[in-house]
Amino acid sequence: MAISRAMIVLPLFCFLFYTISTLSQPNTLLCYQTEKHALLSFKRALYDLAHRLSSWSAQEDCCAWNGVYYHNITGRVSPALLQLEFLNYLDLSFNDFEGTPIPSFLGSTQTLTRLDLFYGPFGGLIPPQLGNLSNLHSPGLGGYSSYESQLYVENLEVDLHREVHWLESTSMLSSLSELYLIECKLDNMSPSLGYVNFTSLTTLDLARNHFNYEIPNWLFNLSTSLLDLDLSYNSLKGHIPSTVLELRYLYVLHLSYNQLTGQIPEYLGQLKHLELLSLGDNSFDGPIPSSLGNLSSLISLYLCGNRLNGTRPSSLGLLSNLLILYIGNNSLAYTILEVHFHRLSKLKYLYVSSTALISKVKSNRVPPFQLEYLSMSSCQMGPNFPTWLQTQTSLQGLDISNSGIVDKALTWFWKWASHLEHIDLPDNQISGDLSGFWLNNTSIYLNSNCFTDLSPALSPNVIVLNMANNSFSGPISHFLCQKLNGRSKLEALDLSNNDLSGELPLCWKSWQSLTHVNLGNNNFSGPSRCITIGSLFSLKALHLQNNGLSGSIPSSLRDCTSLGLLDLSGNKLLGNIPNWIGELTDLKALCLRSNKFIGEIPSQICQLSSLTVLDVSDTELSGIIPRCLNNFSLMATIDTPDDLFTDLEYSSYELEGLYKGILKYVRMVVLSSNNFSGSIPTELSQLFGLRFLNVSQNHLMGRIPEKIGRMTSLLSLDLSTNHLSGEIPQSLANLTFLNLLNLSYNQFRGRIPLSTQLQSFDAFSYIGNAQLCGAPLTKNCTEDDESQGMDTIDENEEGSEMRWFYISMGLGFIKNWRYASFQFLYDVRDWVYVAVAIRLNWFRDNLRMLLGKQKD
Repeated sequence: MAISRAMIVLPLFCFLFYTISTLSQPNTLLCYQTEKHALLSFKRALYDLAHRLSSWSAQEDCCAWNGVYYHNITGRVSPALLQLEFLNYLDLSFNDFEGTPIPSFLGSTQTLTRLDLFYGPFGGLIPPQLGNLSNLHSPGLGGYSSYESQLYVENLEVDLHREVHWLESTSMLSSLSELYLIECKLDNMSPSLGYVNFTSLTTLDLARNHFNYEIPNWLFNLSTSLLDLDLSYNSLKGHIPSTVLELRYLYVLHLSYNQLTGQIPEYLGQLKHLELLSLGDNSFDGPIPSSLGNLSSLISLYLCGNRLNGTRPSSLGLLSNLLILYIGNNSLAYTILEVHFHRLSKLKYLYVSSTALISKVKSNRVPPFQLEYLSMSSCQMGPNFPTWLQTQTSLQGLDISNSGIVDKALTWFWKWASHLEHIDLPDNQISGDLSGFWLNNTSIYLNSNCFTDLSPALSPNVIVLNMANNSFSGPISHFLCQKLNGRSKLEALDLSNNDLSGELPLCWKSWQSLTHVNLGNNNFSGPSRCITIGSLFSLKALHLQNNGLSGSIPSSLRDCTSLGLLDLSGNKLLGNIPNWIGELTDLKALCLRSNKFIGEIPSQICQLSSLTVLDVSDTELSGIIPRCLNNFSLMATIDTPDDLFTDLEYSSYELEGLYKGILKYVRMVVLSSNNFSGSIPTELSQLFGLRFLNVSQNHLMGRIPEKIGRMTSLLSLDLSTNHLSGEIPQSLANLTFLNLLNLSYNQFRGRIPLSTQLQSFDAFSYIGNAQLCGAPLTKNCTEDDESQGMDTIDENEEGSEMRWFYISMGLGFIKNWRYASFQFLYDVRDWVYVAVAIRLNWFRDNLRMLLGKQKD
């Protein structure tokens, strides 16, 4: 019996044997006391968080303990693993070994016939001592072990040159029927496997490794009996070799997620036994080969995510056994007619999204299939609503977003759609009011359409509701305060970019499951003290930007201790930023810009060590910039774990305005357009991961910190319109990734340091500094200027001229690189825009303040 994953952590040299068996026939014998005490001692050494060993009690006979199987005659269970002389089945699966190496002493348990280490998860190399297990029939070293001749290795470091030798010593390899080496850090296709005489191999799975060259021909000579070949999630290059035809009985060929190129070969149509052909997410081009229509046994065809073009071969319509057809995300361009699906009566899953296909299926046509999932996003289905959809009574998921529909969703659609699990209609021009309709889907995306009247009845089963960017107007109290038939499961609500108005309702307690709320870009008003969103204790992301809310930051938000993103920008909030903001230690993005806050930034804000976005620009804050901002530890880190911000993204769902997939890359401090005084804290230079820094339009004095050159991740630096003085530090030239630099309208003096980086910016980056000279400014430096800048330039005139010559040669390259490498559009003479290629309202609409506005 297996233990559930991540239940037990092993200290030191203790290794859990949860299922211990020699024979599994029960009897009434009592176990030996010495063995009972040994097992109890073993239990005390473990952390049994799930209480799976609760039956191991001193008051109970150990032969009756859960997971302990004993001999039906002797009743023996040995006290130590190496002393289990009758042990034949050892199951260590589904635990939390956290990369611990497989213990080599397991090779001494000579009586073992089955060893299961599935999802330990163990790490390191496979110990060669396991080759001593001559009686082993089914070693499961990473996956399930339901077959007598299976080897499953996952997430281990495998050296095929060395470890094939112990596999051979088990006298098992040649008769192996299934071989799985998944995610084993293999970076070359060792020829050792090619020399093994596999007589019974039917399954070979080498997925998720590091292969980065062409598919070797010897791979197809391993066994003529091979039925299942999986090389997916590697970096294989080149073409599919014709030697694949040697595997004439193959029924599964999985080559997805590689870098294969060229056309899909016609000769694949000769593999007449194929049931699954997966070639998706490669770089194949050309047409879909017509020979695939010969694969009469084909059940699943995955060709999505390539560069396929041309017309659809009519032969695909001959695949009468096809259940799954995925050909989306290609450059296919043709018209879909009824004849193309005439014989596809078994089709269940159809994915043709992100193509240039045009649907001409007649509205009164009844297709021969009953789909369970349909995705035709970015295909041309309109302008009329496809009424043939109502014939698909088994459909669970529908995605017809951006499909050119300019029509009204009639009553039949909402009644039919009520049985769907997921519905996606964004980016069309579908109209109609929603009053009286019953929304009963798990996830509902109606955003970017023309819907009106926000009065639908909402089922408690809805988890995601996105109705952003429509034509809803008026208050939302009648919607949010509706009586539900049960406890709501709603986790994500997006009503942003509408014309909703009035005060926010007081009935948020009915929506306790909400984790993501976006009401930004509407016309909500009223005092913030009436906002009771703070009762949503599970809230992780809250967008209320660009409304008309007044008063202070609502104190009820103090109770939202899981809050990771708070955007209150663009309102009429006033007063001080509360000290308790430092208690929201999960905050990663805090946006308070364009309000009427006064006073200083509270020092408690430095307790937000996970903060990656701080924007308090365009307010009336004053005082000094806190010196403790270097406590933002994530901004001081260049590399960030991929899963660090998953709590702010709603699973795989894209909600308007959420920082989906971007917080990993954007780290910014924006303090512009305030009344800050004093100097720029030198501690800021410790934020090595910071990418955007803007302190423009304040009253800052003093010098630029000398160590600013350590902030090598900076993409944008704006210090303009202050009272900064002194020379520009030479270390600024170390910021080689800078895409925007604005030092204008200060009191800098001396020569602009010579470097390919600093001279590549326009003169507008430096204007308004009367005592500044040198390229790219037109003002030449005098001897006095040179003496002022000696700490920056320590070269003779000839060396300086020579240096400028080489710098000039590189300027064209630098400028071309800058504009090509970043998706930024800017004009430093007026407003500066940063246009990041994401669907983020905050970035799209509001980053203007990131860089400030220069003086006229």
